[in-house]
Amino acid sequence: MTPRLAWNAYLAQARMELLLTTRRGENLLVTLIVPVALLVFLAQVPLLPAPAGESIRRIDELVPGILALAVISTGLVSLGIATAFERSSGVLKRLAGSPLPLWALVAAKATSVLATVALQLLLVTIAGWFLGWDPQGGVPAALLAAAPWLILGTLAFAGLGLLLAGSLRAETVLALANGLYLACLLVGGVVVPLERLPALVAVPASILPPALLADLLRGTLVPGGEVVPLEAMALAVWALALAALAARSFRVSDEG
Repeated sequence: MTPRLAWNAYLAQARMELLLTTRRGENLLVTLIVPVALLVFLAQVPLLPAPAGESIRRIDELVPGILALAVISTGLVSLGIATAFERSSGVLKRLAGSPLPLWALVAAKATSVLATVALQLLLVTIAGWFLGWDPQGGVPAALLAAAPWLILGTLAFAGLGLLLAGSLRAETVLALANGLYLACLLVGGVVVPLERLPALVAVPASILPPALLADLLRGTLVPGGEVVPLEAMALAVWALALAALAARSFRVSDEG
């Protein structure tokens, strides 16, 4: 296949991936509606303790955590479950036997993930702004500063989603991805900062991607926050390791 034909194949597959994404109502609920609804709910209903420090408002602390949750929902839940059912139904096996290059299929899925994350960021940012979120330097500058952590987080959780989808049955991936999402929400340091969780939970969670991503976003976006270089290195290692494991172990069908 010539480079031009391969490029056209990628564009066609990317359009198909985006179209399929818009047709998965349950995935759109998790990726687009739940993060925004959770942000609005937690900002209005003080279920969580007030942030430590008089200069930190509740909304300042909530937005970074919800952004992290949005990335998790796209890479782990949406991509992982959708790919697992494509694999179980034989779609991936047929695509692998078609003229579509493997890189074009992967790039098309990556395009869909990035487009979804961009839309999530827009929706969460708009909701946060209406709720009073106004970071120093303005919202565009704040998101630009947070972009490296959002990219690494997307890579890490997309890698985890594909790792599960390429090695487990679809029903198992469905249960496991949703269970991990719930764990991230409740005890992963995403919405509730680790310092407010019991040490028995906080210590092991602190070295895992959900807490690393949320802490880096808070360090960047919360007034007076500070990015810990060791956390940035750890998230980068997780992102590369999960992507490499997914690429190495992925199978297009249960038969291999």
